[in-house]
Amino acid sequence: MRCGQALNAALHEVMAEREDVYLLGEDVLDPYGGAFKITAGLSDRFGGRVTTTPISEAALIGVATGMALRGLRPIVEIVFGDFIALGFDQLLNSATKFGAIGGGAPVPLVVRAPMGGRRGYGATHSQSLEKHLLGIPHLRLLAASECHDLAAMLRGAVDDPGPVVLIENKLMYGRPTRQPVDGWIDEFACRTTGGPWPALTLSGNGFGPAAATIVAYGGMAPLAIDAATELVLEHEVFTEVVLLGQLLPLELDAVVESVGRTGALVTAEEGTLTGGIGAEIAARVGELAWDALRGPVRRVAARDTVVPAAPALEAAMLPQASELVDEVLELVGARTGSLR
Repeated sequence: MRCGQALNAALHEVMAEREDVYLLGEDVLDPYGGAFKITAGLSDRFGGRVTTTPISEAALIGVATGMALRGLRPIVEIVFGDFIALGFDQLLNSATKFGAIGGGAPVPLVVRAPMGGRRGYGATHSQSLEKHLLGIPHLRLLAASECHDLAAMLRGAVDDPGPVVLIENKLMYGRPTRQPVDGWIDEFACRTTGGPWPALTLSGNGFGPAAATIVAYGGMAPLAIDAATELVLEHEVFTEVVLLGQLLPLELDAVVESVGRTGALVTAEEGTLTGGIGAEIAARVGELAWDALRGPVRRVAARDTVVPAAPALEAAMLPQASELVDEVLELVGARTGSLR
């Protein structure tokens, strides 16, 4: 099953099981079924519980916040994640604050946001803006990837008593799911933390000696795996890859544990570099595992500019697997003096 199909099936299951789940979004009604077809079939099946809305992300999140306060479980689809900026005030000053200032009133709201580039959509439809949500207290920020159980991730978000933003990389929709099977993802041994939004740690040599840890999430997950594969095949360098499912609250136990084994860390994100999630991870790991690090944390991210539409320019602006390979080799060379 492809990831888009898995998310669609999960929405059908959740809405069938819970009559308090409602879906709001732009152009989500059949036969269109949303810009990426993740809501296909829902309006035909669930009628009045699926609402197509005017083009106003602030209104979408504001109305859904009111529904959540009344005891419903609304799911909001942002047609392109870039436009979550238009609903930022409702997230920052309403949905995430009412529980804190209202005596603990639950606000069980889920916002789904397709993020990311590599499709030539240009500057306003290709961004990865999740770093701008990282500083909002009382928000849960999740990042889906093809290696995670997408149904469990969505179900956990719906069951959460507070507001949740689920980031879904657009390229992921068309990719097959790659969940762990008997402790393996393809040729990588896999360890997982608990809960519906686990961190997955992958190793190409059964968690034997490794030169570095690569931490990634969402759309960078396949690129991190590709980089780890190239490092083994072309350079005989083993790494561990940690794929985060939850970005806020930022839980880094799996990263710290891996860094304790490898002594080096490279972060990977599709958002722009300055003020990025990689910077926060680097700061936290510097506090929690400074004695394990044998070199500086390296960060791989998009350039600090807008996303071009031309394919060659877009590829030059966005991070690539080859950059992760280069950063790991630089770290290994700095440690051993034997490479580069």
